[in-house]
This record gives sequence, C-alpha cells and structure tokens, in this order.
Amino acid sequence: MLPGGVFRMGTEDADGFPDDAEGPIREVRVEAFAIDRHAVSNARFAEFVEATGYVTEAERFGWTYVFAKFLPGHLRKESPRPEQTPWWCGVSGACWRHPEGPGSDLDGRWDHPVVHVSWHDAAAFCTWAGTRLPTEAEWEYAARGGLDQARYPWGDELTPGGEHRCNIWQGQFPVRNTAEDGHVGTAPVDSFEPNGFGLHNVSGNVWEWCADRFAEGIENRAMRGGSYLCHDSYCNRYRVAARTSNTPDSSSGNLGFRCAADV
Repeated sequence: MLPGGVFRMGTEDADGFPDDAEGPIREVRVEAFAIDRHAVSNARFAEFVEATGYVTEAERFGWTYVFAKFLPGHLRKESPRPEQTPWWCGVSGACWRHPEGPGSDLDGRWDHPVVHVSWHDAAAFCTWAGTRLPTEAEWEYAARGGLDQARYPWGDELTPGGEHRCNIWQGQFPVRNTAEDGHVGTAPVDSFEPNGFGLHNVSGNVWEWCADRFAEGIENRAMRGGSYLCHDSYCNRYRVAARTSNTPDSSSGNLGFRCAADV
C-alpha cells in the first residue's frame, strides 16, 4: 500500500515531448492506494484464462504486432508492416500464448510480463482479480518512488556508475541491439532493482496500460513506462513523466499492465 499525498506530476524536461502533454509541472493529490510491485506475468494471466476461459482481443482478431527482428524470415517477409513504424509486423496467429506467432511459446518466459493484451483485456483481468488499472496520477506517483521530479525512478542519470537499471534498447534502433542490459526482448517482471516504493520495471520492459483516456474527448487510453524497444533516438519515453497512448483494442509484443486497488 502507498500512503498517497501531494506530489509534483509532469515535467518540462528539454528531452520531453510537449505534444504528449507531459507538462506543465503541477501539484497533484492522490489518495492512499495499492499497486502491484510488478507487471502481470504470463503465469498469472494464464491463471485468469484457465479460470474464466477468456479470449483476448488479439486472439479474436487473429493477429497482433510483433517486432520484425524476432520473426523467422518467412514471417518477416509475408507479414504486413505499418508505413510509419516498419519494424512492426502484423503477424497472424500471434497472441499472448504465442508471442512471436505460430510455433512460439512461453517456455522460459512464464515469469515475464504478459504481452499482446489490449486495454479491454487488462480491464477484464482486473475485474476477475478484484483490482483495477491505476490512474496516470497513481502510476506516476508510484513510479517516482518518493523522488521529486527525478527523470527516472532511481534519479536523473540513466546508467549511474555504468549500471543498467532498466530494460531498454541499446545500440542503433532498429538495426542493432547490443543488449548491454542483459535482455533483447522482455525481461522477468522482477528484474533490476526496485524503486523507492518497491516497484520493478516502471521504466522499460513493457508499456503499461492506465485507466485514463489520453486526452479529453478521445478514445485512446494512456500508456506509461516505455518498453524494451525504447531508445533515445526516437522514443525517449522511459522517463517517469513520459506518456503515450493507443486505442483500447490495440495490442503488441511490448505492451502489458500492472494492477492497482483502492484501500
């Protein structure tokens, strides 16, 4: 449980994205609430599916987005790609059980965050678990770990003393990932040191759905935290104040969630 209180939300960081409404910095009050220490894992999501028979939106649609370099050559060649983000492939048969499409599975990844889940899927899980998605204010308050206006959950330096503190892209995106942090794709949900409130991976690993709409009058829901594909050359959104959005039926191989609850 976190005690809540008033904190300074948002940023006016020169490396930020004003068009994402990261700023202005403003004082926000959150009430006491509970939030998971880490994102929902594949093992936990499997319990939900086994108990309810739930079918995710990606499974119903028959496809979802997979990072191209994770695919065998024939899937890379035959899968359609968005013009603006050609490193994604729309892969038939990909879903949370088969993260890279037909023939892939979760062996060795049961403790990794579940991916290919939409906002609707995440909300359905929360209903079953007796929880809910965090608001953006709750998410940022928790991600800051008690630090005031720090860029990351641990401070202002990305790799203090040369130590990697999160799972993001190193090298040249999207051509070469040196994996200096130890991971190419997702990492276990409890990887890296937790922040001051005991939360793991609030920067990098997978984007996390929040309860809120991204902006008034639009359908898109907010996403926080960045992912293993984030790199400062194009997506410097593993900062705690950074935000982006997607439609609530969207899913991809770098998008998951963690749960919160009222106290």
